[in-house]
Amino acid sequence: MSVAHTVADDRRDPVGFARLAACYDLATDALGKLGAPTRRITADRATAYARLSGSQVAMASAARHLSVVLRHEGQHALADRVTAEAADHLESIGLTIPAEAAMYAQMLCTCAYNAAHAGDRERSLNMIADAERAAARLHAPHGQPVTPASVALYRVGVHWSLGDTGAALRAGRRLHPGQFPTAERRGRLHTDMARVWQQAGRPEETARALLAAYREAPDEIHRPSILRIVTDLTRHHPRTPGVRRLAAVASRTGHAGL
Repeated sequence: MSVAHTVADDRRDPVGFARLAACYDLATDALGKLGAPTRRITADRATAYARLSGSQVAMASAARHLSVVLRHEGQHALADRVTAEAADHLESIGLTIPAEAAMYAQMLCTCAYNAAHAGDRERSLNMIADAERAAARLHAPHGQPVTPASVALYRVGVHWSLGDTGAALRAGRRLHPGQFPTAERRGRLHTDMARVWQQAGRPEETARALLAAYREAPDEIHRPSILRIVTDLTRHHPRTPGVRRLAAVASRTGHAGL
């Protein structure tokens, strides 16, 4: 972070400010996984530096990260408004370069998820359908973070948030770890499915999904929201296969393999 600040302060140019905003986006994401209150500070700084950069992609990314913080704070309507306005603005500039089109697809995913948390069922389902269409139109090189599979995982989250357990399970059954290039995203696939299995009242499948998440990305099960699921399983289903093992690995400070 200090290097990015030095470069931005020395150059005072759009590229330096955009890179600094991206660093603060990354810090916000990391702090969010830990449930740290300072994530709001990093999100605000990302927003400020993104504006200085003048980059539409940087500003949309900062808005998306800010909305996640707001959602975690329980400010669902505000989170929904922040992403909706950013997505509308991004669309208005014409999406003339691949990075803008990819960010727009990503913004639609976040908009759908935020709208679901805000209780706007119709708009959340419309937005995730729009995101699927936008992702299908992308022609980016291999490694593009927005893919049909990543959008489908957001669909799982949208249905879970709306309480549509059956629809979430159907969406999730089309997904597998090989569709996701990074350990973090593969871990997220399993934690998202664990939430759905818990909602379905299936403790064994919930534990199995969380153990799979641990194997892919150990830090994923140490997120506060996931630890709450582990606590619930340990308290109410201690004899369910996998629960005792899950509780043991979740309590470790290290990341020993299973």
